[in-house]
Amino acid sequence: MFHPARLARLQTLAFVAIMSLCSSWIATCSAEPTQPVYRVANDTPAAQPAVPAAPVAVATPAAETVTVPKIDLTQQPGEHPLAPVIRTLKACGEHIDRNIRDYSCTLVKRERVDGELGDPQHIFMKIRQEPFSVYMSFLQPYQGREVVYVEGQNENEMVVLEAGWKRKVLGKLHLDPEGTVAMSGQKYPITRVGIRNLTTRLIEMFEADTKFAECEVTSKPDMKIAGRPTTLIQIVHPIARQNFHHHVARIFMDNELGIPIHYDAFSWPAQAGQLPPLELSYTYTNLKLNNGYTSRDFDTENNPDIFKL
Repeated sequence: MFHPARLARLQTLAFVAIMSLCSSWIATCSAEPTQPVYRVANDTPAAQPAVPAAPVAVATPAAETVTVPKIDLTQQPGEHPLAPVIRTLKACGEHIDRNIRDYSCTLVKRERVDGELGDPQHIFMKIRQEPFSVYMSFLQPYQGREVVYVEGQNENEMVVLEAGWKRKVLGKLHLDPEGTVAMSGQKYPITRVGIRNLTTRLIEMFEADTKFAECEVTSKPDMKIAGRPTTLIQIVHPIARQNFHHHVARIFMDNELGIPIHYDAFSWPAQAGQLPPLELSYTYTNLKLNNGYTSRDFDTENNPDIFKL
């Protein structure tokens, strides 16, 4: 048996280096945006960024009639170019709240943290909207790691079970989602993962951006991501300002489901003529909606299908 002090040290050392536990965004995103064309909503850019390839297979809810909000990016006279984007995202959020109770997917994410662009991560996820619940099973890297977070349970901590020999040695760890260990190498905590949280974050960010005029929005309604019909919305801030989060942000709205299935963002290039560096990328693939998840699906103690020691 390990001495308690030594076991605690093993836990900390093991997880500081390897915890990668939050959400949202694509595997490689090798194609960077071209030089943007500065126009307003519903204009089509002369040269659109190439769409990153990612397998997307989406199942709509069975035996349900759902009215999906129309993606209308028409800019009204005198309004900010971001106003149609915000309206679209708010309608998307209301649609999720009314019609999507839960879903499973494979999240493909990549993030730049402390100046370093991390490797792509592939994570199978189950998400329930109320109470907000997340189950993660890492596919690559860290294959076999499992994570559960349920709002209001486990003292609002996430439960982690590592893969390999660490599984039995470390056992189930309870971690503060915003603590040093859990946030190592992460932009956002697990509490902010998921399509609804992504939508909320984009609304907040773009509403703040409407206080400033330096913004160009373009859209293209006939983009495809691995066969899925999507509308590309591209937001460009041509000049780096302290108030702006990104130089280029791209949202791919699924035309049939009415939700964003891919989001990426790029910062300003260090020198003129360089391509904008990728800051983050999230893709939600293999979506299956309204599976009827219950508390059992997120129970780390009584569900024999997960968290096996």
